[in-house]
Amino acid sequence: MNDDTIRDVATAILVLLGALMCFAAGIGLLRFPDVLSRLHAATKPQIFGLMAITADVAINNFSVGTVTLVVAIVGFQALTAPMSAHLVARAAYDTQHLRTDLLIVDEMGPRRSAGG
Repeated sequence: MNDDTIRDVATAILVLLGALMCFAAGIGLLRFPDVLSRLHAATKPQIFGLMAITADVAINNFSVGTVTLVVAIVGFQALTAPMSAHLVARAAYDTQHLRTDLLIVDEMGPRRSAGG
């Protein structure tokens, strides 16, 4: 096997993995019953799909600039997606736009009833 064949196989695997993860995130957004479950589906597979696609870009265009850009993209997405999901979940909880029957543990419930 030459380098081009190995790179093509790696590209096929990484792009397929990224597409499957993004597809799983989309299905989760449509099928899950409440905001908290949908946020989980939107953040976890989406980040892993992005990591697979950007790894493919780094493999095919290997240079210091490309690798630096890939690390920055993945780093910022890995930081901002969970933070934004946390804020949306907090807003959904505060406005009661979630199904409390699906919560296993409600750690914020006692705080809410204590006036905080």
